[in-house]
Amino acid sequence: MPKLALRFISGKYKGGEFPLKEGKEMFIGRSSDIDLVLVEDMVSRKHARLKVVGGKIQIEDLGSTNGTFVNGEKVAKAVVGKGDRILIGTSIMKVVEAGEDGGKAGAGAQSMASAEAMGRATMHSAGRSMAGTIAEVPLPDLIQLFGTSKKTGTLVINGHGVVGKIHLDKGRIVYASVDDSPGLSPIKAVVRILAWEDGTFELLGPEPQKFPEVIDMPTEHILMEGLRQLDELRHMQKKLPPMEADLVVVTPLVSRLADLSPEELDVFQLVHNHGRLRNVLDRAKSSDIDAANIVIKLLKANYITRG
Repeated sequence: MPKLALRFISGKYKGGEFPLKEGKEMFIGRSSDIDLVLVEDMVSRKHARLKVVGGKIQIEDLGSTNGTFVNGEKVAKAVVGKGDRILIGTSIMKVVEAGEDGGKAGAGAQSMASAEAMGRATMHSAGRSMAGTIAEVPLPDLIQLFGTSKKTGTLVINGHGVVGKIHLDKGRIVYASVDDSPGLSPIKAVVRILAWEDGTFELLGPEPQKFPEVIDMPTEHILMEGLRQLDELRHMQKKLPPMEADLVVVTPLVSRLADLSPEELDVFQLVHNHGRLRNVLDRAKSSDIDAANIVIKLLKANYITRG
């Protein structure tokens, strides 16, 4: 039976591992005399207890102030296995096989010595910042986790030089942006960010901010709608030009403008004014899905064409 370990996948000690021993009861908390010591104020002195039985981890919250979370859900007791994620304080830990390849762990990550050699492990946190890679923690899981644990702050995601920001208030998404673009609605920004599968994230502490508009929709609904739109967009990729493609109005225009609906006319006007597909989708009043479908229709009916 493979030995299990907790790998830290967020924070300054991302990549560190804490090996677990079959049948041994272990404690996590801030107190200096327990097995896994997390030195941060969001962790209670004796926060949680865990034990490996038959290749599964039994974890129990010990009445902590800020709670113990498994895969985004606050738990009193739970049984977790390989691949599950545990959040305590600002630390996200993933259950892995001990010594398993860390994949994309940062070059500065430090591996922890075995529990037998150390007696116990102490992890020091400089603050409340949470950081990691979205390859390790997919964004929908991360947002759901922050929602359940009622985090407040700005989730900054860097995907190949493009910066997305999702602002949270007690776990609820209130605003979002991509490269601080003023033409992109916050809901569209969330959907665009959810499509990213590679990059880094960091949750920064709360700061007083004013937003041009506030999202008035439950976070669960945003995630469900966003994932639905992403699925549809993936299915229509072959029909749609690349996001950076230039679009132009066909000249001379033979197709009749009178045959277009008001929504189709709006997208036609955006193509005329802004050209690039990304700019058209950014500025369209409708969702990316609806606007993309209109673009496909206008291309087929020879109202617009690739530049």
